[in-house]
Amino acid sequence: MTTFEPVIGLEVHAELQTASKMFCGCEVVDLTRSEPNRAVCEICTGMPGSLPVINERAVEFALRVALALDCTIAETSVFARKNYFYPDLPKGFQISQYELPLARDGQLTINVGDQQQHVRIRRVHLEEDTGKLIHHPGYSLVDFNRSGVALLEIVSEPDLHSLDAVRTYATELRSLLRYLDVNSGDMEKGVIRFEANVSIRPSGSNILGTRTEIKNLNSFKTMIRALSYEVERQSQLLSKGETILLETLGWDDSLSKTVSQRSKEEAHDYRYFPEPDLPPLHIDRTWIEQIKSSLPELPAAKRQRFVDEYGLSAYSANVLTTDRNTAEYFEEAVFSIDNISPLKISNWLSGSVFSLLNERNISIDEIKITPDELAQLIAKIENGEISASSGKVVLDEMFESGRSASEIIDERGLRQMSDLKEIEKVVTRVVDENPQQLEIYLKGKATLLEWFFGQVMRETQGRADPKLVRKTLESHLKGVEESQSRE
Repeated sequence: MTTFEPVIGLEVHAELQTASKMFCGCEVVDLTRSEPNRAVCEICTGMPGSLPVINERAVEFALRVALALDCTIAETSVFARKNYFYPDLPKGFQISQYELPLARDGQLTINVGDQQQHVRIRRVHLEEDTGKLIHHPGYSLVDFNRSGVALLEIVSEPDLHSLDAVRTYATELRSLLRYLDVNSGDMEKGVIRFEANVSIRPSGSNILGTRTEIKNLNSFKTMIRALSYEVERQSQLLSKGETILLETLGWDDSLSKTVSQRSKEEAHDYRYFPEPDLPPLHIDRTWIEQIKSSLPELPAAKRQRFVDEYGLSAYSANVLTTDRNTAEYFEEAVFSIDNISPLKISNWLSGSVFSLLNERNISIDEIKITPDELAQLIAKIENGEISASSGKVVLDEMFESGRSASEIIDERGLRQMSDLKEIEKVVTRVVDENPQQLEIYLKGKATLLEWFFGQVMRETQGRADPKLVRKTLESHLKGVEESQSRE
């Protein structure tokens, strides 16, 4: 039976976090909160006689992305009119770039399993976003607040051959955009969207098959579901000797299947021609060098540094560097205190702290606990001032109130009991008050040691140093055993 290999390329559309739109002065607003059609003008709604003006900040953001992707920047690029007619496109065309885009021939390196892969970037170009259709039974409404928002399109070559590779590439690209402060990555608000070109071919073949394009995939989960379905659909068609049509598809979440929207357009179908109202865009080399020198440390470099400098595993480094704010929080915690292993801070941050963040659906920049206070809490656990279990109680309270670990520990009386004489008194009392369990233990049921340990910890309300309790209990029981054997 013939086995097939998927061949996938992604087109990523990312709204740029500029204050105003791509070709006019209208404010960029949050579509989930703003009244419809509030941020519109004659330019972004395509009124006759209106003239667009290029947003310099949008060009700067696009250059940041292109340089981070190691692209070749065009000294001169040209905007074009991409003609197609939809209700959410008031001009009847979209201002985009086609023959002479802003940047070409870059790459993004990803790790799929234990294999490193260089995904080629075909082009990075600027364009404007469309409006948004709101559908109701029997009619639809149009909100033009998004119309004209600066949009960056990043097109990969068809270098992705598994769903894991697609997920990793998309995740890494989203992380990169957030590091560069050009896009929030908030997929629930639709500021980053994916379109996938999908074909399959017999495993081992180098010939590209007929592709389909799946439009408007606005979450990683939806994208993977749609691609999984489409790869399977195409595999079944070819296995039956049937033909795959070149077409544009949508994903119907309710039916869990791709559905045909129209036959796939080629470039000539859009009737591209140079935008007559915009001059060619000339990029000064000095400006490029200034932007390049201002780029932050990017996710891949930071990830490797965390492994080399802090001794983290590749997995932990990846978890901490996916989000720039999380990486900065971790490093601030490490720098704030001596004699605490970065690994300990990593474990608490990616474990208990992340769990609290996920439960409340908030991000690290909304947390009330400062990096220094988290480090101080971990230090108190490591030096035996409080137990690990008490540490989690303190962390929960710090998370809710923002109060310091020391204040909460003092208020709740959680300091760990480390006075050996006090622990010996409790151990002796627990053993003496449970003669039946002691007798069973002395007859050979060694597991009762754990029962005695639990009773001591309960008596001390969990404040006793577990290591001292265990050592003292073992010594005491051994003494009782030796005493009875002499009798």
